[in-house]
Amino acid sequence: MKNFGLVVIGAHFGVWLENELTKFENKNILLVEPVPYNYKILINNYADKKNIHICTNVIFSENKKGKFYYVKEDSIHKLKKHWASGIGSIDKKHILNHKNKRFNIQEEDISELEVDFITFNDLIKKYEINSIQKLQIDVEGAEYKILNEMNFKKIEIRSIQFESKHFDGTFYEGSNLDEIKKKLITNGYKIKQIDKENILAEK
Repeated sequence: MKNFGLVVIGAHFGVWLENELTKFENKNILLVEPVPYNYKILINNYADKKNIHICTNVIFSENKKGKFYYVKEDSIHKLKKHWASGIGSIDKKHILNHKNKRFNIQEEDISELEVDFITFNDLIKKYEINSIQKLQIDVEGAEYKILNEMNFKKIEIRSIQFESKHFDGTFYEGSNLDEIKKKLITNGYKIKQIDKENILAEK
């Protein structure tokens, strides 16, 4: 079993992770990213880093083959929002719900891919993870499914940073978020809202 400094579920193509990767450069790092054009960049950028592992599975609450949706690479320039490359979801409607006056996403802008879904517990087994110093989760609304399934008695995680803005639906926070906050507090974490979109739980 191995100790990991950083595990990121929803790593995008790493552009916003440079500071974190530097902090943990001498420790094991796992980057999870299922969007093909994003994980290809990760593989190319970190192929020579033996401590950085890259996983292309979708992390969910059950093991299965399922459909995963993401913004087409060719549509990112058309939509004029670079962050669109980070919108991948098991729910096509979630992506379409981002539509507004400045982000005119349509069905034709979305790709569909069949991928292997695995649970967080099986992710831990796959990479023989014994402990994690920092876990980051940004998975466009699937945060609840992942955190709800975690057994904190089986793995030590010192801090967890997760996106909260889609916890109970697109751009909605409600009872699911309250439930996870209570679970984290019960397991010894202190909760801090670090910005409008993200929460940090630390021991």
